[in-house]
Amino acid sequence: MRDWKPICWIIGIPVLILVLLIGIVICEPVQDGISRGQASRAAVLALVSKEECEGFLEERPSSFKAGETEEWYVKYMDYLYGNGYLNEELTPATAESAEDYITYGEVEWLAGTVSSQLKGKARATVNNREKPIPRDEWWLFYDALLNAVDQSGQVQEKKLTVYGLGAEEGEENWTVHTSAGILDCEGLALEHYVDREFKALCRDGSLICFEEPESNKAVYENVWITEGEDGECLVYVDGITKSVKNGFSEKEKEQWYNNIVDLYLENGKAKKAEVKEDRLQGRVLSVGTDFIEIEGQGELPLSPTFQVFKTYDGFEKKKAKDILVGYDNQEFIVSDGQICAALIVREFSADKIRVLIMDTGFKNLFHASVVLSCDKGMTVTWADGGRESIGAGEEFSVSAEESRLDSGRLIAEPADGGEIRVRSVERGQGTPSYEGRLEISAQEEGLALVNEVDLEDYLKRVVPSEMPASYEKEALKAQAVCARTYAYRQIQANGYCQYGAHVDDSTTYQVYNNIATDSRTDEAVEATRGQILTYDGKPIEAFYFSTSCGATADGSIWGGDPEAVPYLKSKMLGENPNSYNLKNNVDFDNFIRDKNYKAYDSDYALFRWETTTTSEILEQKVTGIGTVENITVKSRGAGGIAEELEIIGSDGVKSVTGQSRIRTLLGSSSLTIKMKNGKTMTGQETLPSAFISIEKKGSSFRIYGGGYGHGAGMSQNGAQGMAKEGTGYRQILQFFYDGTEITEIEKN
Repeated sequence: MRDWKPICWIIGIPVLILVLLIGIVICEPVQDGISRGQASRAAVLALVSKEECEGFLEERPSSFKAGETEEWYVKYMDYLYGNGYLNEELTPATAESAEDYITYGEVEWLAGTVSSQLKGKARATVNNREKPIPRDEWWLFYDALLNAVDQSGQVQEKKLTVYGLGAEEGEENWTVHTSAGILDCEGLALEHYVDREFKALCRDGSLICFEEPESNKAVYENVWITEGEDGECLVYVDGITKSVKNGFSEKEKEQWYNNIVDLYLENGKAKKAEVKEDRLQGRVLSVGTDFIEIEGQGELPLSPTFQVFKTYDGFEKKKAKDILVGYDNQEFIVSDGQICAALIVREFSADKIRVLIMDTGFKNLFHASVVLSCDKGMTVTWADGGRESIGAGEEFSVSAEESRLDSGRLIAEPADGGEIRVRSVERGQGTPSYEGRLEISAQEEGLALVNEVDLEDYLKRVVPSEMPASYEKEALKAQAVCARTYAYRQIQANGYCQYGAHVDDSTTYQVYNNIATDSRTDEAVEATRGQILTYDGKPIEAFYFSTSCGATADGSIWGGDPEAVPYLKSKMLGENPNSYNLKNNVDFDNFIRDKNYKAYDSDYALFRWETTTTSEILEQKVTGIGTVENITVKSRGAGGIAEELEIIGSDGVKSVTGQSRIRTLLGSSSLTIKMKNGKTMTGQETLPSAFISIEKKGSSFRIYGGGYGHGAGMSQNGAQGMAKEGTGYRQILQFFYDGTEITEIEKN
């Protein structure tokens, strides 16, 4: 009898293997693909930044239906449609399509239209064209896409730790807080990645893709920790506050809490902390994007996880721009030669201001060379420790090529009672001289020249440059308080911190030292020493301008919410016997043509003015709509200021909004402006104000206007008119700045 067992084994084993293989093939789950929305976002970010994508689409209609255009993926798919990288027949512009998987065929189309280098990289075949491309294969293709289109390396690999998800107040949706800052993560699910470290691809502030975390551990570098509730600790990191479980002993809490630390986590639980103990103090001379310059220390680099905290009068997360140049009210935590964190430990004293001195004519922030002298002599100190004494009247020159500036800034200080003259600059008064000290630093664009000066001495050179010294004393006092309030806020704003300054000396801020000091303006500054305007205890935006049209605007003229500046209300500077509604075009037209209207500043030449422009002049600035045929003020703001113009051309219509843009668009140096006193002026690139009415006359347009300046806050000539009538400076200020108080600056 034949033994069948060996035969069964011989036949059965291959059959069993075949069955298993068939089962594996049948039962193996299909590998996940990637949605068209996610693939489109990644592809676009390989080509351009998110901002460039949005800019490209500003004036292009969306391919999606109206109800779907707010979805995150729309801009990316629209960009690809707009450049032919997606085909609407192959890839419909619908929400269902965007959320479904992208196919081999669609990736092949993308590859072929983006670059010839990508031919065949999509691995599409006759059999798989309609099938979803697996996620792993998509990212292999993405590597090839980057090699073809991103030679400059805009997309970078980074190692990230995720601190938290979701939009905080004031942030956009689809954001994630990471060790690389706040990133947008549109379409990406990151809940699993919080408190973990992983590798990711990023472009600018956008997270594109990421790998699975290698472990459940993470390190929060340079964070502030303190006692939380229920035994947890509070962690301040990247602008958010997290409550984290921990097993710290009381001794460890005492040692670690209320300090800057590196915090080690495992499975989201704090395990230990390493305190950063090295601290230094000193006056800050400049704050750059990746360094802080401290007097006597030079420029110190910032850690990639650098943070700023305010520790007095309550704890608060701050930003690098809150580190005030010229002041020493902060401490710096240093580790491995880098500044890890800055602690703002007390209020600033507001006794000094740092002014960036522009070149002759206020044309440029920077100088090719600087020439200094001092009648009483001066001392020049170099950052490398060098020191020179410059004799009385001797000139000292520095060029942009001076190698000693490579080590840091030069500081020039006058002998007691002296002022330093800048002979390389001309002002309205001639060659200007400056109290305080002057600093020169080398920048890419040339030399930056900064004057550090006592705030009150600064104001004595601002007030005569902003208001004639011959004006009434009460008007000058009002101007001094406005100028001091404005300066106080600008010190806090730290606008030129990268150069070591708060303001410049031009009309961009307040004109400084263009006109020589005067005893009358000096007296106004001294009489109001330390006084600023406040609303609810905070310094206000003390805007002022030259002349009104008989009414002022409110705080909405720059497009913001007027409720944010409730003290900037529209005011009539005279009576309103005709009950004009100045937002109405007919009423405003009658008002602005009334040259006999009596207001506080109606005696000044620019209270009323007229000019005529033509289609030919307008077409130099208004392009794309053919011949200008008509101009209409479509809407007016408080006080009648033009908010929106509609310009009708032979080939289209254009709208212009905002007082500044309207003045620029309608202005031209070729216009002749006739003022109320019958005199004329020319050479004005912008209209004197946007308080205007427009009348069409053939191919010309007659503009009737009033006032000079933006129109919000205090009219300087209006203040002068009030002072002439015997009104005190306090009442003048309370008239123009509704509900404000005059407060003394506290000295610390």
